[in-house]
Amino acid sequence: MKDRILVRGAHVYNLKNLDADIPLNQLVAISGLSGSGKSSLALGVLYAEGSRRYLEALSAYTRRRLTQAQEAKADSVQNIPAALALHQRPTTPDIRSTFGTLTELLNSIRLMYSRLGSHRCPNGHYVPPSMNVAFGRKLKCPVCGEEFYGPSAEDFSFNSSGACQRCGGTGIALTVNRASLVPDESLSIDQGAVKPWGTLMWSLMTNVCREMGVRTDIPFKDLTEKEKQIVYDGPAVKKHILYKDKNGQVIPLDFTYFSAVNSVENALSKVKDEKGMKRVERFLTRGPCPCCHGTRLNEKALSSKLMGQNIAEMSEHTLGELMKLTLEIPTALPEEMTDMAESIVKEFQRTGQRLVDLGLSYLTLDRAGATLSNGELQRVQIARAVRSETTGVLYVLDEPSIGLHPYNVDGLMHIIRELVERKNSVVMVDHDTRILRLADQLIEIGPGAGEKGGRIITQGTPLQAESNPASLIGPFLADKAQIIVRKRADEKHMFDLGRIRIKTKPFYTMHALDASFPKGRLTVVTGVSGAGKTSLVLECLVPALQAVIHKEQLPEHVVSADAEGVTSADIIDSKPIGANVRSTVATYDGVFDDLRKLFAKTEDAKKEKLSASDFSYNTGSLRCPTCDGTGSISLDVQFLPDISITCPTCGGSRYAKHAYDIKWKGKDSKGDGISLPDILSLTAEDASTVLKGEKKIEQQLDILNTLGIGYLTLGEATPALSGGEAQRLKLSSEMNTPQSSSVFVFDEPTIGLHPLDVRKLIQVFDQLIAHGATIIVIEHDLDLIANADYVIDMGPGGGSEGGEIVAEGTPECIANNPKSLTGRYLKEVLAANPKEVNSSI
Repeated sequence: MKDRILVRGAHVYNLKNLDADIPLNQLVAISGLSGSGKSSLALGVLYAEGSRRYLEALSAYTRRRLTQAQEAKADSVQNIPAALALHQRPTTPDIRSTFGTLTELLNSIRLMYSRLGSHRCPNGHYVPPSMNVAFGRKLKCPVCGEEFYGPSAEDFSFNSSGACQRCGGTGIALTVNRASLVPDESLSIDQGAVKPWGTLMWSLMTNVCREMGVRTDIPFKDLTEKEKQIVYDGPAVKKHILYKDKNGQVIPLDFTYFSAVNSVENALSKVKDEKGMKRVERFLTRGPCPCCHGTRLNEKALSSKLMGQNIAEMSEHTLGELMKLTLEIPTALPEEMTDMAESIVKEFQRTGQRLVDLGLSYLTLDRAGATLSNGELQRVQIARAVRSETTGVLYVLDEPSIGLHPYNVDGLMHIIRELVERKNSVVMVDHDTRILRLADQLIEIGPGAGEKGGRIITQGTPLQAESNPASLIGPFLADKAQIIVRKRADEKHMFDLGRIRIKTKPFYTMHALDASFPKGRLTVVTGVSGAGKTSLVLECLVPALQAVIHKEQLPEHVVSADAEGVTSADIIDSKPIGANVRSTVATYDGVFDDLRKLFAKTEDAKKEKLSASDFSYNTGSLRCPTCDGTGSISLDVQFLPDISITCPTCGGSRYAKHAYDIKWKGKDSKGDGISLPDILSLTAEDASTVLKGEKKIEQQLDILNTLGIGYLTLGEATPALSGGEAQRLKLSSEMNTPQSSSVFVFDEPTIGLHPLDVRKLIQVFDQLIAHGATIIVIEHDLDLIANADYVIDMGPGGGSEGGEIVAEGTPECIANNPKSLTGRYLKEVLAANPKEVNSSI
């Protein structure tokens, strides 16, 4: 039997002709430093080849409509099964998706309402639940005797016949923004106070309005409420007016009155293109549909009841609440319906329990899919994969622990083990030592990042890695690595540099809070998924700080914010940088502008009268004419999906051949010098050596090295960077500048980071703090939490069971607090680091 995947000569990105034997039907973990080549092996080889071979079996017509991975760059890949990937960044769901539809939990709920619900007859009376709907029989109203067919499950779907006609089942509608209709009330109507009449409707609507009894020659603010009501919402009646044209001739006209609101609605109904929409959109606002009030469903779908609630009210419950509520349904129905009810409820419970195990019990079924975090979406993917009960499939999981509190890791591993027990193979890229210890096989890629990586430095059981001196993860698996690597503030002196204080009202599931953050310190906000971390920090604290800085009104859910001396508050997140391949590390860091100026000063450039702009691969004369400076071209293969390939003319450098003739002859450049395309192909670390002596450029490159991303090439497209790499690159402009009045907020900055990379991140934080910055981090990583000056632990649970500050103080305070779930796990980390840590004041 074939018991392993044989990879030979893999050379995707920085893999060094790597050979690997990947056991089948086991859990294989891949670890390594950021940029070492983990994802190249997992996604670039195993998933790419497994999915490609499966899709090759489909017809060309079908393949044309599917996104295909390109063939893996390897000499050979043998014994690979069909592959599915659960990416670190799942595709953002569309406007029609909700947590209920993504998990298919709503399918069970819709079936419950169709088969088990109490339905309303055409005359408004309710018919008790019965087996008639299941048997396809008519229902008979016990009050009026009216007979009618009960609704099907599809009649409760907002993506089908149950959709609200006004919003089409999206729950969102464009409505008139009344505040935009008369923006300046000091003007009279004659002076153009009613904006839609000047841009969307005939200007003579002012004359009609006058005939409606409204004074048009006085400031709008001085009109009576009745007059204003006529302007905004007056009836569409026909009025006789005398209109004076450009020649002064008076023309009698009969004209129907269009109120300000009606003028906008009329214009919106006639929009046919983007140009027309632009004329109207200034008077519109996007919000909950006024017809269905955001439920997405029509009146008929909302009329049926189950347990005294309609389906929209049922969907407002959290999954945790529904797990309890649905268990009560069979006992609340007639005896003959019990078996059917238990069958439907059992299916809901089976799917729901996996999601509860993954820590998603706090989410409501009507939660818009687009508002779910990457970690939440990834866990939905995992639960769905297990539900499909596949066998013989290769699952490639990219950082499945993203967004997971240590408490939720056990649930994740239980579900991953289910996949393996069904004779599937799981390859998982991760850094969480608690997860890595549970793998059957551990492959470590390294030893370094970029060009210094791409090799297998250890393979075997996690226990073998612990004792392997070449392993970088081994000391962390064996609890022998020093975790606390920075001087932390003394508890007595925690707030010596000042404090940022915020008081909030209840917000979503978060209670009214009074929270303080020490200035000039590293504060970590932690807690299980859904505990309220994001609500407190990203939706309350940051908007409040920005309101204080710009002297604007505080957000409605914030009572007060005290942030004396704070002049900036920035969120440094892990969202992709740049919308297209024209954005590179060099352009984002700003070093590209200085490089172009440097080359414009060379003798070669002066001879040809080339300026700095000529060296731009976006618009310059030296850019590649074939790919127009993008480095790649798209091929339209008629019956197959379009294929993007490296530009055959420039080889991906983005420059024409002549650009290589313009040389900079620096001290450290070899031979006849070095060209700009050649410099862009270097890593930041190598480029800083080549450009030594060019102080400004050297300083910028040294910052990238300090941030731990010196392995990135200067010409690397930023959209391709991992979340952690993007986050650190965004910090590059903030380093080495005074930050005493700055607050930096990080949302899970350890995503994709090896424990050694976490150390580098902590050093970066320390450097910012040394310059006076205040750092606030939302995080689950125990190593980072242990290095914090101050910790705010939220919970105790998620959703309605959370939203409070459970514990706050130093990491030791959290660890010793019996109420803190985080403290339970943090205690183990601190116990493994008995070394006394010096305190800073």
